Amino acid sequence: MAVWALGLNHTTAPLDLRGRFAFALDQIAPTLQSLRRSVGRGGGHPEVEAAILSTCNRTEIYCAAAQPALDHTVGWLAESGGVSPALLRAHTYALTDDQAARHAFRVASGLDSMVLGEAQILGQMKDAVRAAETAGALGSTLNQLFQRSFAVAKEVRSSTEIGAHSISMAAAAVRLAGQLFERLNETRVLFVGAGEMIDLAATHFAARQPAKIAIANRSLDRGEKLAARFGAEVMRLADLPGRLHEFDIVVSCTASTLPLIGLGAVERALKARKHRPMFMVDLAVPRDIEPEVKQLEDVYLYTVDDLAHVVRQGEASRQAAVAEAETIIDAGVQSFMHWLDQRSPTGGIVPLIQQLQAQTDVWRQAELARARKLLARGDDVEAVMEALSRGLTQKMMHGALAELHAGDAQAREQTAQAVSRLFLRKER
Repeated sequence: MAVWALGLNHTTAPLDLRGRFAFALDQIAPTLQSLRRSVGRGGGHPEVEAAILSTCNRTEIYCAAAQPALDHTVGWLAESGGVSPALLRAHTYALTDDQAARHAFRVASGLDSMVLGEAQILGQMKDAVRAAETAGALGSTLNQLFQRSFAVAKEVRSSTEIGAHSISMAAAAVRLAGQLFERLNETRVLFVGAGEMIDLAATHFAARQPAKIAIANRSLDRGEKLAARFGAEVMRLADLPGRLHEFDIVVSCTASTLPLIGLGAVERALKARKHRPMFMVDLAVPRDIEPEVKQLEDVYLYTVDDLAHVVRQGEASRQAAVAEAETIIDAGVQSFMHWLDQRSPTGGIVPLIQQLQAQTDVWRQAELARARKLLARGDDVEAVMEALSRGLTQKMMHGALAELHAGDAQAREQTAQAVSRLFLRKER
């Protein structure tokens, strides 16, 4: 089996391009079906394993089949995002076999994240694997790849300091807001959305005890659950334009495919605020806030890419931990490639195992047929059982005994050692 990965992330593609390839988790099943049909048909491999990891910082496709089909994977992804394959190739990375495994292990361990060592990506990766498994797109090869990536990530986090003092996107947003507003406890904060990132951001901002917290979400039930934890007000998204002026800080992260906060709404809010500054954070991909908002004089708008400099501060002190983590990952890659090689028709043992199982089944069926004939004619059951076991034993031992009597002395000695290992090993 060949394994390959195709992806784009915060280092290879701008935010707006990444937004074209953001796949919602609840749409992963039909998306995977489309991917497998396209790649399988184009590459001539009807059975393609596939998984898609889609976050605000990356979209990655992992596949396994008899032969790699990277060109067809690029073609499918380009079509899904409405761009040319040439443009997509300029902003993606394509990896095969050991390099694909290494990349998956580094992603799971937080080494490829905007926030070095951040733990959220591991949960997102597990969600992607569960979604692929539910969709029936995950086979034994990708399952091994991902389970080993989780094990490597666990070892990296438990054996190194890679995650120590890492600054999350939410913590970075609080830090930047604190530079604009001297007293965060006097600010009013609005969170748009109620997902994992908003939960994390609300937790960090709530720790600074702002004067007011509100949560606007499409689903009031989900918004109310989150609001209850922080003593926050719940708003409908439809009320957002008319109430935007009430808030000093706005943090948005939804799965909307179109911006929820437009330039006109922010201009009206600034006018109502008499141009008191607003701090806005757009953590969504695609964007929740129109990019033109950043040009307004009294608005300080940050996207996930704008926060990169803040979250990277202090990373130099963790380079020793990175080196330790890479060593663990190297060992994991070697182990996975050894497992993959064992399953290879040319270099592995799987075909031999299958042949042995087929041959022993032929012997078993032959002895069973003979035993049934003896029983049918009325022979003693104990005698038939004895003959059955003796016949199986003779068939299984015939090849080994024949080899022990054949060849020269050196060949017989090698055969004797092999037979001893196979048949005379002590039970453990």
